[in-house]
This record gives sequence, structure tokens and C-alpha cells, in this order.
Amino acid sequence: MMAAARPSLRVLVRRVHLWLGLTIGALFAVAGLTGSLLVFYPEIDAALSPALRAVPAGARPASWQAVVDTLHREHPARTGAWRIEVTEGGGAIPVRYYKPKETAARDFAPLLVWIDPVRQTTIRTGFWGETLFTWTYDLHYRLLLDKPGGVAMGIAGGVMLILVASGLWAWWPRKGGWRRSLHFKRRAAPVRRLYDWHKLTGAGTLVLLLIGTGTGVLLDLPDQVRPLLRQMSPLFTPPALTVAPTSNPLPLDTLVARAEHRFPDGRLAWIETPARATAPIRINLARPGEPSRRFPRTNVWLDPYSGRILAVRDGLAESSGDVLVNWLHPLHGGEAFGMSGRLLALVAGLAPTALFVTGLLRWRRRRPRRRHG
Repeated sequence: MMAAARPSLRVLVRRVHLWLGLTIGALFAVAGLTGSLLVFYPEIDAALSPALRAVPAGARPASWQAVVDTLHREHPARTGAWRIEVTEGGGAIPVRYYKPKETAARDFAPLLVWIDPVRQTTIRTGFWGETLFTWTYDLHYRLLLDKPGGVAMGIAGGVMLILVASGLWAWWPRKGGWRRSLHFKRRAAPVRRLYDWHKLTGAGTLVLLLIGTGTGVLLDLPDQVRPLLRQMSPLFTPPALTVAPTSNPLPLDTLVARAEHRFPDGRLAWIETPARATAPIRINLARPGEPSRRFPRTNVWLDPYSGRILAVRDGLAESSGDVLVNWLHPLHGGEAFGMSGRLLALVAGLAPTALFVTGLLRWRRRRPRRRHG
């Protein structure tokens, strides 16, 4: 009796792709859908909030010192550092208080506050994870499981890369078969049309899937990735700075102006107030050439009492390791390439669901039906 022939490598790869798709593919779809939702979350969140919609478009505060005074007046128990976001289009001012007592047990759960720049009052508050989009972010990034969830998601992302690679291998046409492999058979049987939809969706979004999933893995595993990068290139470490309180702090706008004078091509992105009386103030500036406008890497640390610049980080003069790290988030969300990049990231996030649904339906149609009786 002859031994059964061993399946070819392509057949084995197809089996791996099938079973990974039916298992990790569901998580891939969830990660993709939540990622697509997050691409435009600041704009959607503002549109859904009556309090934020009521603020005139393009409104700016009379001074940044007035914003800090509002925070101290309306939240007197919050004596630590406030991080004020300076949005490009104006409107309500988003602020984060990173170490609230109420969420001290969680790895990352700042208090979120929005300030009306005209009336100088708090118009909305909430803790990270309690709003729709921050909950969605935690699901996308950490499966709602805090730091261990991030590690699990990073490992799952690695399996998702294997899923994508196995699909590419299983589909890759033989010599002379490219035209046929890219053809959609409209009049074919439903199961064949499902296959065509599946393969063409995968082929058309392959690069986007690899970029989105690969950057996601690296973002989810910073404690594992950064030590490896340090072996090849130095990475920036924030300076440990202290100041001596000598008088009343200078007006915040004076300090911002000195930071902007240090980097004249920079646009104000964030202001981080001192965490204590002996801590410096940090001004974050976005400069042309940096991949992210919202989270740039150019920083200026100043003594809030004398206005002296204590340290700087030049976002355009980074090590190769820092350049890689700096590009991860803007590539993942598409921000690095403006509106076009964000739309591509949106499409990339929808692709895993399309692949999962078409793959699942095709598998169900191809399964042998059980006979009863």
C-alpha cells in the first residue's frame, strides 16, 4: 500500500493561513476597526460633544497664563503638572493632568479637561478610559488590560504579521500567472467570488497592512524594543533637572516666547507646567520636517523663575534610533503624510474586517455539510 503523498509547502502555508485567519483574524478585525475609528478621533469627539461644539471655531486664549490660572483656580487640589495641548485649529483647549489620585492604580489614566479659551472656564472633564474614544484607544492598544494587555497585543500583532505573510505566500502567482491572479471573475460561483474579493483586498492593502501592523507591534512593546534599539543607536533620555525657587514665576507667555526664539521655525504644540516648585517648565514645538505635528519631539526646558533655557531636544537632529521611534506613531495613524496618510490609515484599518468576513464566509461555504438521519 502506497504512503500518502506529503502536502506541498504551499498547501501547508494555506492551512496555516486558514487557521490563523479563523482565530487571530477576529482580533485583527477588532484592532483594525478600532484603529480606523481612532484616525479621526479628535475631530469626531469634538463634533459629538455639545460643550466643545459651542466654542467658536478658531478661538484662541488671550494668553496661555490665563489658561494656567483657570486650571489652578478651578482645580485647586491638582497641584502637579498640567499638559496643555495647543491645537492647530484653535477652539476648546484640551489639557491632561497625568497623575490624578483617582486613577493612581492604573498605568495610564490621566484626567482630561477642556477649557473654553474665550470664557476661561472648564467645559468638560473625564478620566482616560471613561470617554468613548479613550476607551476605544485602550481596547485598540491594550485590550482594556492595562500594561499586560499591551504586551499581549504586541505578541498578537506579531502573529498577525505571520497571517499577512502566509496569505501573501499562498496567493503569490506562479510564473506567467500574474494576470489571472489579479482577475475578478464576476460570473463565477459565489465561493469563487468570495475568494477573489479576499485575495484582491489583501493584495491591494498589503503594504498598508504591513506598515500598520508592524508599527503597532513596535508601539505595543516599548520595553522590549527600546533596549534592542539602544544596542544599535543611542536613544534620547529626558534630562533630570531641578531649579531653585527664587521669586514668583515669570508669565507663561514670556517663557513660551523664549522657547520659540530658540527654535524660530517651531510652532507651539504643548505646554507642560512644573510638577512641583523645583521643577522646570517644558515647551514642545512642532517644526517642519518632523513626522508628527501633534506629538513632535522638539522640546525646550526652562527655569520658570529666571527664564533661562536649561536643556533642549532638537527634533531634527536625532539619532537613527530616535528617528525610527519618532516615525512609529505618525506612520501608524497616517499623520506623517497629512490628510492623505490618515485616509490610507483609515482604509488599512477596514481591510482586516473585509478579509476576515470574506475568508470566514468562503470557509463556511466550502465546509462539507453534515448529513442527518
